[in-house]
Amino acid sequence: MSTKSGTYKGHRFHGDPIRFEVVANFIFETWKRDIKYIADVAGGRGMLSRLLNKKFNYESTVIDPRGYSLVGVSNIKEEYHLEDASYYDLVVGLHPDQATRVVAESALVTNTLLIPCCNFWNKTTPLNTNELINEISKYYDDNNVKYEKITLNFSGPKNIALATFRN
Repeated sequence: MSTKSGTYKGHRFHGDPIRFEVVANFIFETWKRDIKYIADVAGGRGMLSRLLNKKFNYESTVIDPRGYSLVGVSNIKEEYHLEDASYYDLVVGLHPDQATRVVAESALVTNTLLIPCCNFWNKTTPLNTNELINEISKYYDDNNVKYEKITLNFSGPKNIALATFRN
C-alpha cells in the first residue's frame, strides 16, 4: 500500500482507495456464489465489507478490536481468533497488520484471501514484501494448502495477494 491518501465513495482512506472495489470484485470473480459468510479481519472502517454486502449480497462482518466501522456495517469489536475460522466460507485480510499470521493459519480450515502489508509474520527478521509473500507461501506449502499468488490491480507494492482454496 502506498502512503498516499484518497477518498472512496465520500470516505477518506490511507493508501489506494480503489483497493476495496478491486478486492471485492476479485472475491466475487473467484468464489462467485460458492461462499456466503465472510470475515473481514482487521477490516477497519469496513468499506470492503460494505461493498461485499451491498454489491454482491454476501454476509461480510468486520472483525477488528478498534471497532470504528462505518454505519450499517456488521462488526465485531474484538480480535479475530483461529477458532472462528470454521464459521466463515472466506477469511479476508486486506492489509491486516498484526492479524496476518492468524489469517494465514485460517487457510488450514477455510478459504482465505490475504494481502499482507507489514512484516507481522516474522518479528525477529525484517522482511520486504517479496520475502513476506515467500514466507507465507512456504507455510502454505509446508501445510499442503492449495493457493494462488495474484497481483491485484491497485497501487503497490502492497497489492500481492495469496488466495487459498479449501473447497
